[in-house]
Amino acid sequence: MKDFDFGWKFQRKDVKSACLPEYQDAEWRAVDLPHDWSIEGPYSEKWASSTGYLPGGIGWYRKTFTLDPAWEGRRIAIEFDGVYKNSEVWINGHSLGRRPFGYISFEYDLTPYLRFDRDNVIAVRVDHSDFADSRWYTGSGIYRHVRLVITDKLHIDYWGVFVTTPKVTDESAEVHVQVQCRNEAREDRAVQVRFVLLQSGKQQQAKITNGFSIPAGGQKTIEETITIDDPKLWSPESPVLYTLDTEVRAAEGEPGDGVKTDFGVRTIRFDPAEGFFLNGKNMKIKGVCLHHDGGPLGAAVPEKVWRERLETLKEIGCNAIRTSHNPPAPELLDLCDEMGFLVMDEAFDEFTPPKNKWVRGRNAGTPSHDGYGTVFAEWSVRDIQDMVRRDRNHPSIILWSIGNEIDFANDPFTHPSMGDQYQPDHPPAENLTKLGRPLVQAVKELDSTRPVTAALANTRVSNLVGFADLLDVAGYNYQEPYYAEDHKAYPRRCILGSENSKRTDAWRAVTDNPYISGQFLWTGADYLGEAEPWPARSWTGGLLDLCGFKKPDAWIRQSLWSEKPMVYLVVRGRGFRRGFASHWNWPAGAAVRVSA
Repeated sequence: MKDFDFGWKFQRKDVKSACLPEYQDAEWRAVDLPHDWSIEGPYSEKWASSTGYLPGGIGWYRKTFTLDPAWEGRRIAIEFDGVYKNSEVWINGHSLGRRPFGYISFEYDLTPYLRFDRDNVIAVRVDHSDFADSRWYTGSGIYRHVRLVITDKLHIDYWGVFVTTPKVTDESAEVHVQVQCRNEAREDRAVQVRFVLLQSGKQQQAKITNGFSIPAGGQKTIEETITIDDPKLWSPESPVLYTLDTEVRAAEGEPGDGVKTDFGVRTIRFDPAEGFFLNGKNMKIKGVCLHHDGGPLGAAVPEKVWRERLETLKEIGCNAIRTSHNPPAPELLDLCDEMGFLVMDEAFDEFTPPKNKWVRGRNAGTPSHDGYGTVFAEWSVRDIQDMVRRDRNHPSIILWSIGNEIDFANDPFTHPSMGDQYQPDHPPAENLTKLGRPLVQAVKELDSTRPVTAALANTRVSNLVGFADLLDVAGYNYQEPYYAEDHKAYPRRCILGSENSKRTDAWRAVTDNPYISGQFLWTGADYLGEAEPWPARSWTGGLLDLCGFKKPDAWIRQSLWSEKPMVYLVVRGRGFRRGFASHWNWPAGAAVRVSA
């Protein structure tokens, strides 16, 4: 694997011939990846409040590179962790494909089009011209990492290793491994797969699977089980990770293709009467929702920023993250594994047709209806399955979410039970179930070890049309008044607060009801977009501000969630959010009321 982030050229305009290798890009701007061109601005009222009054547009990236002669005869692919959005990729003038969804990771095989005797040119066109396409800031460009992956023709598929721990006791744990092997050579291959299990860099187990072959151009899935004695369990308090080194080779002694997979040994269970259990122990989920931007850094967020934010949230007592409302950067999930955060991994904010995207202030004026909903029918199953394939080895992930507030009243779905709010010209709410069922099935085809959820904003309608019944765990957004009623009406339903206010009565609804698994606060940090009229640029209701510093609400939450004693002083007064201010920049002689 080779880092491919450096040495790119960028042009923020549409250049039709830029896909051709002979195109002259000497005058283009030099950039390194990840790169978000929207955050460079300028902020302007002519853009959309929903995406933070920052521009979209069309941009091109190009990179000229040479190949190591030692790679000749091997398979060479390129991996993108995320490109926002509508990307199309060319290598030496050959189109490799397109991906509309800006949050999904993807790979292309470059091998047939590469040249070892001269330069190669990769070109990427990114089309974010429909800038008012989201309810929050998205960024634009190749805003996540890129890699070259060099393997043998006999190799492990992209995201081809899946590790689960189906049986775990204090004495032992079964580690079940599925490996998708592919033979792109011109001849059949007799194959062996070697597994080495490590913990803290020390080998724990080794196993070799022999006796099978893969035909030329064929694929085969190999399954193996490894037993760990005296396993160390993964949890928020002790996030112990194991590494599985998987190698496929054509014959013993020959070099092969290897993949290292970090995983954790743990069990999860949601119970309709008693809530959430991790490793057999009942616990409350103390979560926050996080958007993908880094405030003034935009969408290309350095890993250090994520680490600092998670460290601060850990101090507050937070033990869970909801990736609102899209697949996150892979490094965020790596950090959650390492630092001990539970994760709800979320796919979409809308099905089809698209939701309202406000342009002149939140819930003001005429909305845009651009967005993922325009390609949902064609791409949603593939996108959600790619999310699951990419992320399913992370022990931090305990839930797959197929969507956020898809059932929001009249945005776009409607139902006669809404009374005066019913809008018969809108699509019927029954479509929620029709569109949601294939997504649930798509997830379960690839991972049956985790429950599927969705964050419901209109449980009354979702109950009536059967949408809530599709879910293993029903997420309730600001629906605390319906907890007891629905628990009684649907006694086999597992209920989780998937998005909640910071009000203490919303937290008491969790602590006072054992059947409620926990909550996810809106939000963990302030984020760009979903703004009020110009010149506002961001949502300001987070525990942390745009730069990651604690706000008064964070200290209040720490007093509720953290087990460590704490005292924090604030100033009370009019004009402050929730009546608090935590700064001391007052005029000389000012009289202020200090509270703890």
